[in-house]
Amino acid sequence: MLMIRAIVRPERVEHILSELSDAGFPAVTKIDVVGRGKQRGVKVGDIHYDEIPKDMLMIVIKDEDKDDLISLIVRNAKTGEKGAFGDGKIFITEVKEAYTISSNTKGL
Repeated sequence: MLMIRAIVRPERVEHILSELSDAGFPAVTKIDVVGRGKQRGVKVGDIHYDEIPKDMLMIVIKDEDKDDLISLIVRNAKTGEKGAFGDGKIFITEVKEAYTISSNTKGL
């Protein structure tokens, strides 16, 4: 199993969630986060914004679904703005075990 953590622009989240559900990935955890990437924030006029609001989507999937899921997220999170930064980042980590609390069953 793999955990996908996708940090994306808040205005793209509802579209991404809809596409994930349509593609058979309905189980998602969404967390409001703030942070900055390589650009170290954004400067607008004289004001520097160090913490940019983003949303983090967490999804646990079977290993074989990785490429399809990553492609779906990238396709729907990317703004397409020329020279744009801040569309987000995707992190992938291995999940050794998962349990459903209500039934104490192991696995997805």
